[in-house]
Amino acid sequence: MSSTIVPEAEAGGAAAVRRNFWRGVWRVMRRKPSRMAGAVILAVFAFMGIFGLMLYPDPLPRDTSALYASPSLRHPFGTDFEGTDVLALVVTGSRYVLLTAVVTAVITVVVGAGVGLFAGFRRGRWDTVLMRFTDMKLTIPGLPLLLVLSTVWKFTGAVEMGLVLGLLGWGGIARAVRSQTLSLRERGFIEAARGLGLSTTHIVGRELLPGMAPYIAMNALIAVTGAVYAQVGLFFLGVLPFESNNWGVMLNFAVFGGGALTTTAALPYLLAPLLAILLLTLGIVLVVDAMDEIFNPRLREE
Repeated sequence: MSSTIVPEAEAGGAAAVRRNFWRGVWRVMRRKPSRMAGAVILAVFAFMGIFGLMLYPDPLPRDTSALYASPSLRHPFGTDFEGTDVLALVVTGSRYVLLTAVVTAVITVVVGAGVGLFAGFRRGRWDTVLMRFTDMKLTIPGLPLLLVLSTVWKFTGAVEMGLVLGLLGWGGIARAVRSQTLSLRERGFIEAARGLGLSTTHIVGRELLPGMAPYIAMNALIAVTGAVYAQVGLFFLGVLPFESNNWGVMLNFAVFGGGALTTTAALPYLLAPLLAILLLTLGIVLVVDAMDEIFNPRLREE
């Protein structure tokens, strides 16, 4: 009888903890309307990335009689040089940008956090080797390397682009996670786990990782913005093939094809993707601000 009561009590306690956590999240988000706005912005972009291509026909309709049309109710951001609705281009082009950013963030977090946790916990020879490799990677300038890679490797898909950006961007988070691990590994609960003879995998995965999960999650969101800037910049410079519509391609066509910097005709075509990038960055910044308070007890008390 008692053997069945204990698991039920543990399950009930875990459910109560989850309820209290989500109540705390709701209180933090509700405290500042800007945080709710940030969550809504990210939700809108997630919807665009997942369902955006379903909202418009493929290929997008063109109106050759309305090239670079001014903004109107029918075309809120006008049309491009082919008479295609600019808003439709922003929405349909979001999938490539966001998928690349998500893949980049996942790889950056997985590799960086894995290297930092393992090096910080094991120390010794492993720490020296991994950190020297990380330092060497951090000294390599990212943009010139991407420009060189673009000449020999055609990034035909968002996953390929995200893979390259992720493998080039994990060094910073590896260093930061290692520093956090070095401070946590001396805590009493880690010493107790080592005294019990628990494996390194158990201690890192069950004891260290949960304490750093909020920090890693915030770095993942920040990595999304970095990936967006990197890929949009490469497409804007014209070093990647224009095989799919995305915000960087739009900027390239608006500036170098439409002369948006010298004439007002293509200005809406330039401003639309810039506004999308600005809103996405704003949403991430606002959500990161909320996460900082959610996972920081001292800020919640204030």
